[in-house]
Amino acid sequence: MAEMRAEKKKARGSTTATTMSRAATRATKEAAKKADDEAAVVANIAAMPVQDRRLAERLHAIVHASAPVLDARLWYGMPAYAKDSKIVCFFQSAWRFKTRYATVGFMHAANLDDGAMWPTAFALTELNAAEEARIGALVKKAVR
Repeated sequence: MAEMRAEKKKARGSTTATTMSRAATRATKEAAKKADDEAAVVANIAAMPVQDRRLAERLHAIVHASAPVLDARLWYGMPAYAKDSKIVCFFQSAWRFKTRYATVGFMHAANLDDGAMWPTAFALTELNAAEEARIGALVKKAVR
């Protein structure tokens, strides 16, 4: 009987270790999911036609450089970038939506408020240094 109580007491004493173990397991699973999501986005971009692929690859690099806190993931089959599981910005390919231009958009989680009205999406046909700088600035502002 005393041995059973000692065993129970010993088991209760290890709750901190169990909690730490669960937290480590959860962190490992989250890291694996982020890696899987990133791989899915890269594969999705690679499957796009050349014009959209160039834009999406460049946008992907700009977002990662401007806001490393954002996690890449697919959103309705298109590359998107989230903070705390909320989509902040996304790319829509012209090819997929059969439009003449691709779109870079921002969701309500983006902190882009500017008075009573501000743009939330931009048509994109090419990226040069000026557009890259503007998108980078918007992404930085969106996550602050």
